[in-house]
Amino acid sequence: MVKRKIVNIDEDKCTGCGLCIPNCHEGALKIVDGKAKLVKEIYCDGLGACLGHCPEGAISIEEREAEGFDEQAAKKHNKELEKEKKPDLPCGCPGTAVKTLKAGDSKPKAGGKGKTESELGNWPVQLMLVPVEAPYLKGADLLIAADCVGFSYPDFHRDFLKGRVLLVGCPKLDAATIYEEKLAEIFKLNDIKSVTLLHMEVPCCFGMSRIIKEALRSSGKKVPVQEVIIGVKGDIKNTNNIDE
Repeated sequence: MVKRKIVNIDEDKCTGCGLCIPNCHEGALKIVDGKAKLVKEIYCDGLGACLGHCPEGAISIEEREAEGFDEQAAKKHNKELEKEKKPDLPCGCPGTAVKTLKAGDSKPKAGGKGKTESELGNWPVQLMLVPVEAPYLKGADLLIAADCVGFSYPDFHRDFLKGRVLLVGCPKLDAATIYEEKLAEIFKLNDIKSVTLLHMEVPCCFGMSRIIKEALRSSGKKVPVQEVIIGVKGDIKNTNNIDE
């Protein structure tokens, strides 16, 4: 044990948004039970690269007795994380088969006059499952939606989905680095025309905005992004353009 600088996380302030995770290049931080945690003291170099990426100000650097930083152990740990974050999809799973759907072609059942028709034009929709070169991504107008939006906003299909390719994700439940890397590849390979980001008003959802900014920066592409914030009662709280 040595007295040195090391990260400190205020769990009362931490919302578990995960924005700090990709900014710790040693992989010393992890979301556990909805809170950011220091995985091991030996992985933290104490330089504070994660500082400034917490919207709640929950991260600081303190000086205290701790195990010394082990650079080799941190590198080995990062290699293990790289293997874990890109799992192979279940072989032959029909749920991951890429399909281009005919949006708006669903027909109401007998007696279902006035029923809202589906505007979904692609499958799969979950960002983790979508191949980066899926045919429906070419020249697409993307709708990137946080998981809860479709359940909260009653006119999701009519107001936002029509004419757009849907990608769904949650920055709290999935690793932000995976989203950033995958979206960066999608932007690089598919000449995306525009992005509409829909997310809830809760703090963890704002991570999607940062993820898209980082993905665009990594891809080197310029794509117009409109952000729409949805309230928990299904109302539109705010709409603005994101400058990359």
